[in-house]
Amino acid sequence: MFSVIQFPGSNDDLDLRFAMKSVLGGEARLAWHKDATLPAGTKAVLVPGGFSYGDYLRCGAMARFSPILADVKRFADAGGPVLGICNGFQILCEAGLLPGALVRNHHLHFVCDFVHVRVEHARAPFTTRARPGDVIRLPIKHGEGAYHATPELLSRLEANGQLLLRYVDEAGQATPEANPNGSVGNVAGVTNERGNVLGLMPHPEHAVEAGLGGEDGLVLLGSLHDAVTGGSR
Repeated sequence: MFSVIQFPGSNDDLDLRFAMKSVLGGEARLAWHKDATLPAGTKAVLVPGGFSYGDYLRCGAMARFSPILADVKRFADAGGPVLGICNGFQILCEAGLLPGALVRNHHLHFVCDFVHVRVEHARAPFTTRARPGDVIRLPIKHGEGAYHATPELLSRLEANGQLLLRYVDEAGQATPEANPNGSVGNVAGVTNERGNVLGLMPHPEHAVEAGLGGEDGLVLLGSLHDAVTGGSR
């Protein structure tokens, strides 16, 4: 079962549940942030986008203290897959489940657009439906989405294969022009060292139907579904 965490201010929680349940056919439930434990039978945790706690202090700073995060940490430490999207990425960084931090976009403007993202590594549980170098098109909508890491940390993440997704142009080149927010190294998505926790700023849940701008989000969400259910495309 896929558990989608709800915080006050989440606004992509229902979209994530729809993608996992109605599009991919998995069992998906909502889990309230004040719950002490994840729902019984949880096989994967999804932390959605939005504006948890109104983004007071900074994005994700208050949500990290929600009671359910302690169990999310336990779940991740035990090897369970955890996916954080946009505000979910920010929350996971604040909670120490992912390295680095998300800061204000370099141009100081909220950005809402489609971007191209290159898959750097094809591995379970998040990118088995892709091949290294594949370029997918996903929407973004954020004001604090610039990934920041020291040069030393960035080099270590690169060497460990933790930089899973990069902003690129349509041809797959990681150019400055293709970087929508000023992320170091054009980083769009990063994993923990074990590879079972992924955070990304683009929204795959908004790209799961052809009539709504494309289905490239299924590359990521479908990979997670396959990993949890033992299925394949």
